[in-house]
Amino acid sequence: MTQTTTTRQHLAKKMASRACLAAAVAASSRGGVSAFGTSSIGRSGMMARSLSTISSNNRFSSYPSTTSTSYAINNSELSNRISSVAPSRSFQLNMSTVAAGATTARRVKTAEAEVSEEQVSIKGWVRTVRKQKTLAFVEVNDGSNMSGIQCVLPFDTVDEDTMKEIDNLTTGCSVHAIGQIIKSQGGKQAVELSASSLRIVGECPGDTFPLAKKRHSLEYLRTIAHLRPRTNTIAAVARVRSTLAGSIHKFFQGEGFNYVQTPLITASDCEGAGEMFRVTTLDIDDVASLPRAKDDEGKELAGVDYAEDFFGKAAFLTVSGQLGGETHACALGDVYTFGPTFRAENSQTTRHLAEFWMVEPEMAFADLTSAMDNAEAMLKACVGDVIEKCDEDLEFFGKFFDKGLKARLDKVVSKPFVRCEYRDAIKYLQEEIAKDPSKWQFPDVEFGTDLATEHERWLAETKFDSAVFVYNYPKSIKAFYMRDNDEDGGETVNAMDLLVP
Repeated sequence: MTQTTTTRQHLAKKMASRACLAAAVAASSRGGVSAFGTSSIGRSGMMARSLSTISSNNRFSSYPSTTSTSYAINNSELSNRISSVAPSRSFQLNMSTVAAGATTARRVKTAEAEVSEEQVSIKGWVRTVRKQKTLAFVEVNDGSNMSGIQCVLPFDTVDEDTMKEIDNLTTGCSVHAIGQIIKSQGGKQAVELSASSLRIVGECPGDTFPLAKKRHSLEYLRTIAHLRPRTNTIAAVARVRSTLAGSIHKFFQGEGFNYVQTPLITASDCEGAGEMFRVTTLDIDDVASLPRAKDDEGKELAGVDYAEDFFGKAAFLTVSGQLGGETHACALGDVYTFGPTFRAENSQTTRHLAEFWMVEPEMAFADLTSAMDNAEAMLKACVGDVIEKCDEDLEFFGKFFDKGLKARLDKVVSKPFVRCEYRDAIKYLQEEIAKDPSKWQFPDVEFGTDLATEHERWLAETKFDSAVFVYNYPKSIKAFYMRDNDEDGGETVNAMDLLVP
């Protein structure tokens, strides 16, 4: 096979060159011609879509592409060319085969698939395979949405290698298909891929694959943690969490906040926000070897001497980034933290988590009204993004987990949040409880009562049917650092809680 080389600019650093060389070696070891896309990392550090190639004698190889610069280099001379490149800030390399019969196609995600005459590439994992006399139907999911896409493979139009691959298709295997996105002739999906080529990228033993086409319990999925992201439930949760995380950053960055990364390992308990997980390098399995704390006279005490530990003192996983956020706010103005938080309360309820991600905005020169305005705007923006981008996942949650979820989320976005003083909330509760105290688990409500879940739910779901800010709480039931309200002599503090139906 004759190939020519055209060079447009110098390639980049040796580390990037070695990555290309490794890819070339991997591809050439399988025989045939390899296809590469550009691996150019620009100022944003992002890589664009890829070009993929399937030829008759090579299953497939694809790498990200960002430029139109073309190279056609045979594998035997690639090593010499790469080893001689000069360093630069970035590199651009886009290789495509010129072998007869090869097909180059742009990769698309199934969530973005639209009818087009263009040849496109779909890569994902097989959910189901149905073979008939004249064609095969392969449902492929790439994780970008729940439904994936149906690939239709007519036996009279696909190549010989594809016919061989069809016989080896099993649930769970990874595949690469090329074809045209067309309007679906079935009623279950809007579009489908009329495939001309399909290659198995990674095989999977169908007879032992543990995910059957049925609903599995969450308890069972915990026993196959390596595969549970392929289920509808866990994948939907991951997509929604990803959207929410992106929306949180987008909102605060758009409002001019600085993102602060506070330590995960700390010696601070953040005003006693919760029980903490200890971090140590001491050998706790060998109790006799632990250094003992001593008093001033050198007598051993009951505790461990953490001065000999890694940090020279006791250390823990953080329960909050608040203190770090506050110090940065006093220098940077408006900041927010967003990261993992750990609580060691031994409570086996759905309301307590050992690990979760928490958002903590801190604003300098702000008042309680500013804080409520910020919280309302953030929630409306984030929930609105999820409704717009994850509608299919929300429909799934509504069908199998929470039938009223979508309607409640729509209210969060569409209805203004109610703002209710704590004193008024107590008055409303007393009036309602007086009608029939037997309906309430905690009927005794007065100023100074720490509102229980049933009280908060009644306010948000029944009284106002909306998200509610309850503010100006009694000083006796809130943290010590909250500012006293001058208007009532410090009986209440400048604090608020947001209750969401």
